[in-house]
Amino acid sequence: MARPPTAAQRRVIDAADPVTGRVRGTQAQLAALVKRGLAFRHPRPPHDHFLTPAGHRIREAEPEPAGSAEEVVTAPSPAGVFAARVGGEEEAYDSSARAREVHSAWQGLLELRRMTDADGRAERPCGWERAHLVRAAALALEAAGHRPAGPAADDGYRVRATPQPEAVAVYAPDAELLRACAVTLERAGWQAGECTEPRTRRRYLLASPRRV
Repeated sequence: MARPPTAAQRRVIDAADPVTGRVRGTQAQLAALVKRGLAFRHPRPPHDHFLTPAGHRIREAEPEPAGSAEEVVTAPSPAGVFAARVGGEEEAYDSSARAREVHSAWQGLLELRRMTDADGRAERPCGWERAHLVRAAALALEAAGHRPAGPAADDGYRVRATPQPEAVAVYAPDAELLRACAVTLERAGWQAGECTEPRTRRRYLLASPRRV
């Protein structure tokens, strides 16, 4: 069984960019992560380091109990980490400050697509998006300027998980916004089609990332 990362390595992993997985640290720390298969060095300049899928799994898992009280106290908090708005959040929506964060996250995701695509293209969703369907679809919608719904869920989009593999449901308060969300997702590399809930007869989008 592979040894868990050290406290110092865990701090570097936890501080990685939540979308691109870019990590920063000393050369020794980065080399150790690469040796353990938790990060890789990008072949193109400036040769930054990024988490591998194994590194992402560690970052998103609950921290293991550390060996000392000091290590537990100094573990970084997830507070303040960027998260795409899926709709229904209680926090107030600050369009000006939020737009800058969303733009940066979306550009980082496009770069991650280019880095992980065999042809270096950014048209198709990457592995991170397939592993985080709801957050990935929400980021595509928010980056295109669509507003997420507030707590009342009647003034913007909502993205929700579905029982279907690799598919999310997108809800909107009216048909016009629903169609606009479909166009946005298709431009972002997703396929989306309108469906009807059998019980409520409510229309929604069933969306999934394209593979080709």
